[in-house]
Amino acid sequence: MAYIDFLQTVHTRTARNYIQRVIEHDKAECAEISRRFDKDYWDGDRKYGYGGYNYDGRWVQVAERLAAHYELQPGARILDIGCGKGFLLYDLMQVVPDASVAGLDISRYALDHATEDVRGHLVEGTAAHLPFADKSFDFVVCVNTLHNLRVFDLDSALREIERVSRGPKYVVVDSFRNEREKVNLLYWQLTCQCFYTPEDWRWCFDRAGYSGDYSFVWFE
Repeated sequence: MAYIDFLQTVHTRTARNYIQRVIEHDKAECAEISRRFDKDYWDGDRKYGYGGYNYDGRWVQVAERLAAHYELQPGARILDIGCGKGFLLYDLMQVVPDASVAGLDISRYALDHATEDVRGHLVEGTAAHLPFADKSFDFVVCVNTLHNLRVFDLDSALREIERVSRGPKYVVVDSFRNEREKVNLLYWQLTCQCFYTPEDWRWCFDRAGYSGDYSFVWFE
């Protein structure tokens, strides 16, 4: 298990005004709407989430780095947990020849509006109970999803990732290293249920027997 950051270029593309997030709107009401993970979250007003989540190639470099680092071979079976509209999976299909992909997300809206090339490979469900057989995938990735779970489902999800993987695994979650980053995270987030330091996250990983790699998103 190692800390590896493949997402810095994606994360830093977003400009964030943390104070504005909590003074311009009713943050609690916005969060309640966001956690439905429907049209408002993906393609509605920015105060509810993405403010319009369309394919723009932002995941291409991430897909290339993942494929190179984990030496994903032609025909590799790849699972993306919390795949949303399937943009990362689409880019992985372009990078890894003949890749066999699968994606899972809790949002019916996101799956219905996924990239056409991957739509038939996506299923609705929760990370805590993956509908896949043991050791089904050569690579499992889970980006910005696990922190949206309650702690008991988080533990189950980590165990499920371990169960369905026969190769490398990589997860990304929100975290904070100091009080300023914690405040910024609390100001910015809309859907998080787990607010942990790196040490707390590693404890969760160890407790669940998760053996894959990981990285954190910081709100500096």
